Amino acid sequence: MKKIISFVAGDILRNRTVLAYTAVLLLFSLGLFSLEPRPEKALLSLMNIVLVFVPLASIVFSTIHYYNSAEFMELVLAQPVARSRVLLVEFAGIALALVLAFLVGVGLPVLWHGAGTKGILLVLGGVMATVVFVALAFLGAVTFRDKAQGIGFALILWFFFALVFDALLLLVLYNFSEYPLERAVLVLTMLNPIDIARMMIITRMDAAALMGHSGAVFREFLAGAWGWVVAWLALLAWGAAPLAVAVRIFNRKDL
Repeated sequence: MKKIISFVAGDILRNRTVLAYTAVLLLFSLGLFSLEPRPEKALLSLMNIVLVFVPLASIVFSTIHYYNSAEFMELVLAQPVARSRVLLVEFAGIALALVLAFLVGVGLPVLWHGAGTKGILLVLGGVMATVVFVALAFLGAVTFRDKAQGIGFALILWFFFALVFDALLLLVLYNFSEYPLERAVLVLTMLNPIDIARMMIITRMDAAALMGHSGAVFREFLAGAWGWVVAWLALLAWGAAPLAVAVRIFNRKDL
């Protein structure tokens, strides 16, 4: 199975779309660090790009690749191999390739410009966002047999987590501003993998002060080791849960 993972990852890394994705990330990263004299400002701008563009690219590409690889997976399943293993190998190959592309496009420039702990958090956040949205892509792809429906579901998921969720959260905060919602906001934030990664990064920057009271709440929550453990576990759960559901559906699905 390691050979199949290497084959899938290698095939994806040679894909023109992935090469273009890597080049775009690299150009954005190098451009921002060149324009901003302070690494922290460049990281803040890069974070806004990474946490929107990377999830979109990951979920759409993974969905399309899954449907395009359907015949290959059926061929492998003709062998005495467990269904779950085939799906997990396909997931590992795609996730590995996209993570490597992200590390080249963003990780290398961040490390080269010495962005420190904040930069490492940005890179780790981008890696986790990639894995999470690949898992969400697989959940949608195994649920819908039709390719157009699967891609549509992927776009809806991205749109919800990237834009709609925060708008709904602001609406809740506005309508219930008279109530102490600090703990509730923390819990609600854990329901969005993009927001979890964003809060982990931004609370280590001076920009957290611009978030007002909510920024102070997140800083307090992530001030100790327990807060970081909870945040990382939440991100890991966002990667593991959709994948586990996808495997369950795939095992019962009539191919």
